[in-house]
Amino acid sequence: MTLDPQAAAVVAAINARFPKLGTEVLDAAEARRILAANPPPPAPRPEVHAVEERTFPGPGGPVRVRVYRPVPADGPSPAIVFFHGGGFVICSLDTHDAPCRQMALQTRAVVVSVDYRMAPEHRFPAAADDAEAATAWVVDHAAELGVDPGRVAVAGDSAGGNLAAVVALRWRNRPGPRLAYQLLVYPMLDHNFDTDSYRENGQGYAVTIDHLRWYWAQYLGGQDGGDPSASPLRAPDLSGLPPTYLVAAEHCPLRSENEAYAARLREAGVPVVYACYPGVHHGFFTLDHALDTARVACRHAYTTLREALHG
Repeated sequence: MTLDPQAAAVVAAINARFPKLGTEVLDAAEARRILAANPPPPAPRPEVHAVEERTFPGPGGPVRVRVYRPVPADGPSPAIVFFHGGGFVICSLDTHDAPCRQMALQTRAVVVSVDYRMAPEHRFPAAADDAEAATAWVVDHAAELGVDPGRVAVAGDSAGGNLAAVVALRWRNRPGPRLAYQLLVYPMLDHNFDTDSYRENGQGYAVTIDHLRWYWAQYLGGQDGGDPSASPLRAPDLSGLPPTYLVAAEHCPLRSENEAYAARLREAGVPVVYACYPGVHHGFFTLDHALDTARVACRHAYTTLREALHG
């Protein structure tokens, strides 16, 4: 199936704005400059009850988080610790502000968006360490934040999906409350560019094999990409992980590893919803203001997450 007309228009606009990002441009600062100089059309920012900026002492210095409260508190709320995408190199709390507002409203959960350290200034495992520390901070400060430590989920898109998966893997061996859920949106799960979906979708769909090779190189800096804290798909055992909703896209280079991870989770006895949407590309999920398929995908994912966290 080809891209649907709405997705094709979005991809054409992205390619026009970022013709060099991650290919000819090999400097992270320049990539960020291109992104800042060519912002996408603004997404609607729905009103939530409250938005608060906080910091906590992370493993490499202070970590900033943005806390979204969808409604006034009438008791401890579930929480979702969210990690933004951007290949471990670009994007920010601000680029994912509108999606976090939507997530908070549709799940009726407090969303804590994490400004983790980014590459290449901070190589692997800095982002993963910050992600784990942020999740621990939410659980440890649950009373202060007004959340229920037994109803904390992790979520992320692309590189952020990688971080959510890594946190879930690391969390299995921690004492205290278990993670309630993980929402992984076309996550980067394996440092491997030789899959069916890379061959089928490695060029022409906005995020290319060249981009992804570059992102991984910035993050790893020559370190072992087979480490499960970098490539969760290579973890020898996936048992004991929280229930999972995994969103994939037909025309995404990561589709094969997403499908493989969902299959391995099922084999390990983890409840999994795997939703691969036809006719769309990597990045579609946060474009619910522009793509009908994204609206459907968000509604299904957030309804499932809301039911899991409020059930």
